[in-house]
Amino acid sequence: MTPDQLAIHTFTNQPWSIDECIENYARAGIGGISIWRETVAGENLKKVRSHLEDSGLTPVSLVRGGFFTGNSSHDRETSITKNLEALTEAEILGLPMIVLVCGATIGQSPDENLEQIEAGIRKLIPKAEATGIKLAIEPLHPMYAGDRSAVASLRDANLLAQRINHPLIGIAIDTFHVWWEINLEAEIKTCAANGHLFAFHICEFKPDFEHPLLDRGLPGEGVNATPRILQMVRSTGFNGPTEVEIFSRKYWAMNQHEFLQKILTSTKDL
Repeated sequence: MTPDQLAIHTFTNQPWSIDECIENYARAGIGGISIWRETVAGENLKKVRSHLEDSGLTPVSLVRGGFFTGNSSHDRETSITKNLEALTEAEILGLPMIVLVCGATIGQSPDENLEQIEAGIRKLIPKAEATGIKLAIEPLHPMYAGDRSAVASLRDANLLAQRINHPLIGIAIDTFHVWWEINLEAEIKTCAANGHLFAFHICEFKPDFEHPLLDRGLPGEGVNATPRILQMVRSTGFNGPTEVEIFSRKYWAMNQHEFLQKILTSTKDL
């Protein structure tokens, strides 16, 4: 895989500012960028957009929206307000999509959480239509189902997107979260056939991780599911970028230019 076929999430290089991410990705020949809201917090978004347009990088997505669940209607409405703000940010930045980590509230059943997630996404559709911005549901690994996302498999995400049935609602598939699924290839084909395959993220699940969120691996580390799942995604005709999204305290502690080179080396033969 050549660098121009990749997009990198800014949180992958968490120590870098948004300007450093844009400049260094462009210099390395990376094709696109997904911008985390944390990276641009407090920044002049119009200036960031101008910098991004000048760089030649393809804008891919804003990360992240979601977290729709809550014990009270006030909590859930507050979440909707935050998601509407995210849509405004994406529009200002010129980003065509928002990735949704959908949320889960401790003490609620999976069914209750999923009902609230669906209701929350539906409330965003009018503004999504007005801005033309896609919303990509990202299923998370089941270890996060208690407090981060009740959408705990690609099957769950497929069913949710099918129920909502809107052209701006789709799915972001991440190898870290779905590698374990038995019928994964069939679910990927279903996702693509329904027009819901909006994004594809890569990083590796390490069974011996030191932290469940912040010790993710490069392709070739961990269970090394990336080549297998990449082939499944490519077989559907998906032609979007392969997005590198790695949270790693180990890699954040090293020189980020060296880490970026490790990313390029690890993806070269995919």
